[in-house]
Amino acid sequence: MATMADVARHAGVSVATVSHVLNDTRPVLPHTRQAVLDAVETLAYTPNTLARSLVTARTRSIGLAVSAISNPYFTEILQGVEAGALEHGYSLLIADPHDDPAHERKVVQLLHERRVDGMIVAPSTQPRELIAYLGRHEVPTVFLDRLVDGDAAPGFACDQVCAENAEPVARLVTHLAERGHRRIGLVAGLPGLSTTSERIAGYRHGLAHAGLAHDERLVVTGNSEAAGAERATDALLSLPAPPTALVTANNAMTIGALRAVRARGLSVPADLALCCFDDFSWADLFSPRLTAISQPSKEIGAQAVRLLLERLDSPGRAARTVRLPSTFVHRTSCGCPEKGPDS
Repeated sequence: MATMADVARHAGVSVATVSHVLNDTRPVLPHTRQAVLDAVETLAYTPNTLARSLVTARTRSIGLAVSAISNPYFTEILQGVEAGALEHGYSLLIADPHDDPAHERKVVQLLHERRVDGMIVAPSTQPRELIAYLGRHEVPTVFLDRLVDGDAAPGFACDQVCAENAEPVARLVTHLAERGHRRIGLVAGLPGLSTTSERIAGYRHGLAHAGLAHDERLVVTGNSEAAGAERATDALLSLPAPPTALVTANNAMTIGALRAVRARGLSVPADLALCCFDDFSWADLFSPRLTAISQPSKEIGAQAVRLLLERLDSPGRAARTVRLPSTFVHRTSCGCPEKGPDS
């Protein structure tokens, strides 16, 4: 197996120069840099990352803790994190906290014990114990998708990144109101998550903007998963005056809502108009095609990596929260006619 000294001899440079090229720690003349890279390729040299971590106190690895990795939304976030990490020469260690605060704390500790340089986490509904651990050990951290407020993380400079939530849901509600709907239901997510509270706030804002009264009976909790949304939608459809239109607050709950509608022999949008938060790859293949809010999930993941690397370079800088815009994808489940390519 080739060593760094072998690379140096082959390239005709010092070992220190090879180190500067591989670690990007000092500018090197272009022709010298190319000679080193050519030697690395010729000799099939693989850097000893363990030895390098002992010298630099960095492992060039990132811990990622997100629940429901099988969810297409989080899968795309994972793709964004992975691409961003690889671009900067970092590897990923991944764990699923299962939205369980106790398990969340445990898996984050396990990732930390693997000496990751920093952590990217989608926190649970009760992240205080998690935050206490990260703060106590001064772990550079970025929270993604689900935000934590300052009261939950006093003195802990954690960066955060997510999509806009309230305004896009308000737009869905306004769109349904413009279609003539006056009883618009909401299948909301897991209580305690920032995404849930923000999307409920957007729903209420959309109603107010449309001049519609808020009826608490039309807001049900689907707990961010399909089975819960199926039960919640069935409860809405059992009301004496059921909604004529429905907004679902994530992609898993959209599936559950559609199951409940079809179990009753109803159809979308003839019997119930439907709009959903979260677009996914097969939403365009449903019949009807799903009108949805598309989150920039891959960009959320990539932005989380950028924020974490900035934190690693400047540990003392002020915490930042980045919100990325979502996109309204207009299809036919809302009751609108199919649009042509030039519409």
